[in-house]
Amino acid sequence: MKKITSLFVLFFILNTINAVPIGQWNAFLAYRNITDIEPAGNTIYVLSSNNLFSYNVNDHSINTYSKVFPLSDTGIRNIAWCNSANRLIIIYDNYNIDLLDNNQHVINVSGYMKASISQDKQINNINISGNNAYISTNFGIINLNVKKGEITDTYILNKKIERSIIKGNYIYAKTADNQLKANIHDNLLDPAIWTYSSDYVDYFNTNDIFYEYTDEYEHYYTYDNHNKCYWSNQKDNKLMAYTQDQDGKITIIAKDICPDSPKTNFFGAMKILNGKLYATCGGWSQMVDLNRQATIQVYDGNTWQIYQDDFSTPNQMFVSMRSIDVDPNNPQRVVVGGRSGINEFRNGQLYKRYSYDNSLLTHVNVIDNNFYNYVWVHSLMFDNNSHLWVLNSYGKESAILEMLPDETWVSHHNEQLEWDDNKTVYPHLANLMLDSRQLFWFGEDFMGGTLMFCYNPKTEQVDKYSEFINQDDKSLDVKYINDIKEDLEGNLWICTDCGPLMLTAENIRNSNIIYTQPKVPRNDGTNYADYLLNNVDIKCVAVDGANRKWFGSKTNGIYLIGNDNIETIHHFTTENSQLLSDNIEAICINHNTGEVFIATDHGLCSFMGDATSQAETMERDNVYAYPNPVEPNFSGFVTIRGLTANADVKITTANGVLVHQGRSSGGTYSWNTNDLNGRPVASGVYMVHTATGEGKKGVVCRIAIVR
Repeated sequence: MKKITSLFVLFFILNTINAVPIGQWNAFLAYRNITDIEPAGNTIYVLSSNNLFSYNVNDHSINTYSKVFPLSDTGIRNIAWCNSANRLIIIYDNYNIDLLDNNQHVINVSGYMKASISQDKQINNINISGNNAYISTNFGIINLNVKKGEITDTYILNKKIERSIIKGNYIYAKTADNQLKANIHDNLLDPAIWTYSSDYVDYFNTNDIFYEYTDEYEHYYTYDNHNKCYWSNQKDNKLMAYTQDQDGKITIIAKDICPDSPKTNFFGAMKILNGKLYATCGGWSQMVDLNRQATIQVYDGNTWQIYQDDFSTPNQMFVSMRSIDVDPNNPQRVVVGGRSGINEFRNGQLYKRYSYDNSLLTHVNVIDNNFYNYVWVHSLMFDNNSHLWVLNSYGKESAILEMLPDETWVSHHNEQLEWDDNKTVYPHLANLMLDSRQLFWFGEDFMGGTLMFCYNPKTEQVDKYSEFINQDDKSLDVKYINDIKEDLEGNLWICTDCGPLMLTAENIRNSNIIYTQPKVPRNDGTNYADYLLNNVDIKCVAVDGANRKWFGSKTNGIYLIGNDNIETIHHFTTENSQLLSDNIEAICINHNTGEVFIATDHGLCSFMGDATSQAETMERDNVYAYPNPVEPNFSGFVTIRGLTANADVKITTANGVLVHQGRSSGGTYSWNTNDLNGRPVASGVYMVHTATGEGKKGVVCRIAIVR
């Protein structure tokens, strides 16, 4: 007893760190566009931005639901509450089905999603009758037993059924121009028993719940059979609910309910500065304009800030914003580039729009419903001196521009960036980055073919590379350059549809550059090896504090490759993880925490990685462990932060017995609280001894563990 008491005294002596455990997933989904409201007793379920949240009218709590917990999938199409089974039916875009109860338990019904049928699976409506959910589709009706959690019957009627309803002993099915009728006691599997009916059925008064959408007031209403009204205003999309008694007295039971969230699920361009995530929608994907309405969404680790985005006139197009950056010396200054030039924001409000009429930006004339002067800025970035560098595609003699802090513009155009005799700039210059040698790199992969460019701002020289030859003298058929990043050793990584290509620091600036495709040994008794992620369409890459590469692919999820450029540490997909989609659009890393933010076509999620930026020196005040103390119900990794690169870590008991050792990943080391034999260590205080990679003694911190 004395031993345990001393440990609890230590709880108050050690610094307790509240941080996200390594390996944990999180989702950051939008809940800003309400399209369905389902009352479920004291809980109100709300479908919003194709995601789900709920509000409890008793304790006023708000819960959000995602694939991270407790759902099975992403992209919700329909919801309906089954009162008899006390479960919410959730149908996804891919026709997967979840059944959710008020205790957040989920039963997944995947049969319809997996069924190989020739008919159109489109789902149009859900009607509840007792324990059954009758799901109207483009070919008939599916009978889902919600209580049993299984599909019991499929009625193939070879007609598009808009909705169905049970009235008495009959089931009615509405088609586009008529309605079918059948006795529920007959064999509904037989199409012959379904006959045309002239009986009138009020299809908008289904299951004692009334739905109304009124454009005039821009409200979405739901009434239940207890005189409760649930509604959302389409302008601010916040849940409201009230009751009304027989005398007409109204009692508000919910008002202005909306989870703190991003405004949209589009995060195609991201930047992290000073621990804040800045994001906008993204604009192009391999020659396809995504045509996404833009907004700037900023996450500080707790709450979301949405920048001004209420622009409507053709000259204020705020769509397809492919690039975003933040002034490193003034974080309130944020710029985005896209179809309509550059938008600069200060303190969340539009400060200025730069276009062909007030800058050196030039335009291309496009007829698209209306006549627009498109100003293509696929890529922009600040340097450390707050100079804004811009790639202006498809204009005239304006490929590389620089805006000084006083808003003076300077042109650095070069004829190497012209793709025709009319001095028209290449149409798709993108992925601008500045490396540690102060060289700018970017690519082109549109009508001018696939090219790599290097621009030296000191000499104004532009080098153009039109061939992609690897170390084996093999010519690569690269069609798309999707991203370019530099690793901690000065190598460039070019993300292409042929896989990742590395341009080594030694090879940069050669007249005929050779790309390296790292070779991964097969380890099958032969000397054969395969190119790293060969022919995997790599969309983006981020480098963590341990110089490992996080590659995002178009269809295969995420790969974490070790700093040897060979080992696959993780391959996350929707099948083996909480990843929201296998189509990855952007990745960025908070190097202070190791959190990896992953933009997918189904929204933003994150994975808490085990590598942070390395410290220059290890100081007592900066080296710490968390969670600390480790409580009995903890399972996972204890994380030690504030370390130098490749630091030597030894963990001992209080009397010096070695229980664990290893090397840091960047500035982080992770311990699973097991000893050298893989067994959990006992309760006690453990000493963390550190030393630099060169053997210089570091600092010591303590970890308290209670089993």
